[in-house]
Amino acid sequence: MKKWTIQDRYGNTIYFTKERWDHILESRPELEPLFDKFLETVRTGHRKQDALIPNEYRYFKQFDELLPKNNHLVVIVVFKTQLDEMGNYLANNFVVTGWAKYIIPKR
Repeated sequence: MKKWTIQDRYGNTIYFTKERWDHILESRPELEPLFDKFLETVRTGHRKQDALIPNEYRYFKQFDELLPKNNHLVVIVVFKTQLDEMGNYLANNFVVTGWAKYIIPKR
């Protein structure tokens, strides 16, 4: 399975699989040319922790080229850990889904 590994601005390693990208494009095919922008959103965007699911984060970043209908990309990342064969905890952080959205700027 093809996957891309990226690091966010907070130092976390996150992977994004071709399967997840295909999942996004199933319902939002217009986003296909924005793959690199999705990676950039995770690398350099801001994030907010989900209030109900504490290991889930919403990454978001503004892109003017999405206007007039949208102005941000949003990417959902789940943070998990798993044990390796030596009993050490390893990060297992991955993209679940993403979309474009218009977010009204706070004043």
